[in-house]
Amino acid sequence: MTTTPSDVDVVLPCLNEAEALPWVLERIPPGWRALVVDNGSTDGSARVARALGATVVSEPRRGFGAACHAGLTAATADVVCFCDCDASLDPALLVPFVREVRGGEADLVLGRRRPQGRGAWPAHARAGNLALARMLRRRTGLRLHDLGPLRAARREPLLALGLTDRRSGYPLQMVVRAADAGWRITEHDVPYLPRTGASKVTGTWRGTWQAVRDMSRVLGEAPGGTPAVERSVR
Repeated sequence: MTTTPSDVDVVLPCLNEAEALPWVLERIPPGWRALVVDNGSTDGSARVARALGATVVSEPRRGFGAACHAGLTAATADVVCFCDCDASLDPALLVPFVREVRGGEADLVLGRRRPQGRGAWPAHARAGNLALARMLRRRTGLRLHDLGPLRAARREPLLALGLTDRRSGYPLQMVVRAADAGWRITEHDVPYLPRTGASKVTGTWRGTWQAVRDMSRVLGEAPGGTPAVERSVR
C-alpha cells in the first residue's frame, strides 16, 4: 500500500471499522493507494487508518453513497476500485478486476458475493439483493446476480455518470447509469466472509428494507436519466 499517487485507488467507505481496518489494509495490493473515507466514526477509525499508512478522507455527511462519492472525487488514479471496510471482502481480489478494465475487456467489473460460512450473508439481505437483481434485469437487460460493493472502473468515466444518490442506492445507480451509457459490465465470483462488527445496513430487516427502498427509487430513473433526488441520511 502506498500514500503517494498511484494508478489504482481503492475507496473504502468507513463507519466505525477500527477493528477490521488492519486486516483490510494489509491486503491492499502493493503500489495501490487506500482511500479510507471516514463517515463520522467514533471508534478512532481515522486514527487507525492513518497509522497503517492509508490516506484518510473525511465525509461528515452520513450515507454509504456520500462516503463512496467522497472517495471517488478524492481519487486521482486512472482506475478506481471500491471495497467494503468491514473485512467481509478481500481487496486483493480486485487485481484481476483492474487487469480486465485496463485490458479493455470491460468498463465496470463487479464481484458476485459467494458466502463463506454461516452468518456471512443473512437470508433477508440475500433475498433483497436477488429481488433487486431481477428488477435491474427488467430495467436494463443486464443479467447480473449481485449488486455487491467490490468493483473497479476508470475514474473519469465514473465521474461522468453524474451519480447523485448518497444513500444505499449509490452502488445500484452506478450500474444503472453505466448500463444506460452502454458500458460493458461483467461480474466474477468472490468469497464473502462474515463481517467484523455489526452491519449498518443489511444486519437487520429494517436496514435491508431501507436499502431496497433506496435502490428501488434509483430503478425508477428514466433511461438516460432524470437524476434521483439527492439524499444524505443513512
